[in-house]
Amino acid sequence: MCATYLKHGEELVEMVEQPYEAEAVLQRLLADYPNLLAGDQDDEPRRRWLLVQRELGIAGEEDGSDRWSIDHLFLDQDGVPTLVEVKRSSDTRLRREVVGQLLDYAANASAFWSVEKIRAAFETRLGDPSEAAASLESLLGGDEDPERFWISVGVTSKLASFA
Repeated sequence: MCATYLKHGEELVEMVEQPYEAEAVLQRLLADYPNLLAGDQDDEPRRRWLLVQRELGIAGEEDGSDRWSIDHLFLDQDGVPTLVEVKRSSDTRLRREVVGQLLDYAANASAFWSVEKIRAAFETRLGDPSEAAASLESLLGGDEDPERFWISVGVTSKLASFA
């Protein structure tokens, strides 16, 4: 086993794994610090993340009301959606059940979410249009037109990745 340390001045402080008091603690950390998500690939640049919304509703049928909600929906700089569902390690449900839950979410989200719904959720979360524009510009690094980004979200939203 390898220990992880944090350098604090001239001192090394060992980081000790601790359970979260509640799922909400980890959910808040992921919302505030999305770079906690994995995303490194050997030959690709590091993924950058944009939180669309927490607890985004997912319908179970065409034009239906929301049946479920995903803990977080993120988009990366390429417009690829990542669905994140947080579970405590002490959750007694079978891992198969939890994986099945996420597969249901992903299948229904890809079938029933439009790019308009995703974009509206993002803009509603931030409230202020200038803040939404700045957040999107930060994700894109000023290299891409925001409208082209949303078009790519529309194309890739039918393919969900899981975290």
